[in-house]
Amino acid sequence: MRALIRRDLSLAWRAGGGALIGVLFFLTVVVLMPFAVGPDLALLKRLGPAILWLGALLSSLLTLDRLFTADHDDGSLDLIVMSRQSLELSCLAKALAHWLASGLPLIVAAPVLGLLLNLDLDATAAVALTLLIGTPALTLTGMIGAALAVTLRRGGLLLAVLVLPLSIPVLIFGVAACNAVVTEGVAFGAPLSILAALSLAGVVVGPVAAAAALRQGLD
Repeated sequence: MRALIRRDLSLAWRAGGGALIGVLFFLTVVVLMPFAVGPDLALLKRLGPAILWLGALLSSLLTLDRLFTADHDDGSLDLIVMSRQSLELSCLAKALAHWLASGLPLIVAAPVLGLLLNLDLDATAAVALTLLIGTPALTLTGMIGAALAVTLRRGGLLLAVLVLPLSIPVLIFGVAACNAVVTEGVAFGAPLSILAALSLAGVVVGPVAAAAALRQGLD
């Protein structure tokens, strides 16, 4: 698993590997939103957590097709499936590498981009915390769609159709937890706990479902 994680991280950070594409898209979404909403700072502050979460969701979706497509094209996916290591553990390792390369930079960039949306320190910390807890769920649920679409031509559109509905609960509870900090008197722990439960459920279900989809698709 360590070797697979190192390999995927090395490929992701190479020129053209796509690790920074998600961050650049995230930056683009957040920078364009103030132009669309207008100069109302109070409105930007109220919509800021939702904008950051929506940008993170779309950025994560943008890079999901790289989970298995490159390995399928060069034949290494067949070697991973036929190796003695459990395919479920291999899928978990690839998901972890994808999150480290694509999800973690979004979390690091979120506090800086929060300044563009007039977010205060508490709201910025809440967004970073919820992204830290919630983005693994986006990666793990997206891995299932990536495994289903890996053997299909032009599977990118199918991947978006499959993954986006599964990502809506993560978006809802992530934004709800952030808004609980911005709005005084609203409980913060309940949506954050549900968000953590979604990520933990993804750790259990995601690798198993992705491995089954890969076996079915490669047979």
